[in-house]
Amino acid sequence: MARIADNTDLLEALITGAAPVYHPNTGQCIAEGETLRLSPSARAGLEAPRYCQLCGRRMVVQIRPDGWDAACSRHGRVDSAYLGQR
Repeated sequence: MARIADNTDLLEALITGAAPVYHPNTGQCIAEGETLRLSPSARAGLEAPRYCQLCGRRMVVQIRPDGWDAACSRHGRVDSAYLGQR
């Protein structure tokens, strides 16, 4: 099993509102002017991120009754509690 990085790059990017390089729901590289087809729940912001917005790698995601936890093997962990999402 891959070891999750002990850094906070992903958390810092989410907290500071940095523009994502990769879409967190699809993993596609975000190009200017490109439109992505998202499910209604993803458009509403109701889905946990499945891909790292910094590198596009698939993340390990745990959905809990009170939120979610996502971990990128390169850029660390993030918990929805840090983002004020429930």
